[in-house]
Amino acid sequence: MVDQNLNILLVEDDLNLGFLLAEFLEGRGFQVKLYRDGESALNGFKNSNFNFCIFDVMLPKLDGFSLAKRVKALNYNVPIIFLTAKSMKEDKLRGYNIGADDYITKPFDEDELLCRIQAIVNRVDFTGKGALALGIYKIGKYKFDFANHALIINGQTKRLTSREAEILRMLCTSKNKVVRREHLLIAIWGENDYFAGRSLDVFISKLRKYFADDPGIKIENITKVGFVLTC
Repeated sequence: MVDQNLNILLVEDDLNLGFLLAEFLEGRGFQVKLYRDGESALNGFKNSNFNFCIFDVMLPKLDGFSLAKRVKALNYNVPIIFLTAKSMKEDKLRGYNIGADDYITKPFDEDELLCRIQAIVNRVDFTGKGALALGIYKIGKYKFDFANHALIINGQTKRLTSREAEILRMLCTSKNKVVRREHLLIAIWGENDYFAGRSLDVFISKLRKYFADDPGIKIENITKVGFVLTC
């Protein structure tokens, strides 16, 4: 049974294989966006609402493992299937440790990929119902529209920068839970160092000010661990 709400991020640097897989999956009713390198795929993930990922391991600019690590930092719950020409145990263990849901060795049959996707769909909620599927979050008296980088209250709109919006989305998707500093830094800055950390603290301070009209909203700093959004 095809899930019409599945929006797949497919990353494959072999253009012929990529087009074949995209065409096959679209023919089965899925929405598919094909990227040829890890860097552009990461930018695509940040700016769209993908809820399923298929990554080749050997990619230019950013390899599949590094890409998966960055994607999981943004949204740990998104399923990932790795495609690889290697069948080494070490590679598979590395992929699973990152949080991969499955691992397919090339060459493979397209119907096998479809079955693997369906097996994951059967155990994960992909209904796509409600505002969260559209990237819209309710934060106290505010509405946060991630796609438009808009924070709205009483008909007034505050436009956020890309990084402000990305940080706030990560806090929203884990509301009332700790979002670790290193996850934010790796997902958004691509590195966990002193200067990126200072920059993150500046952005958090700005976000706190944006919520001044609702004192019930808090972005709590858990020292040396991360941040919690509560409202």
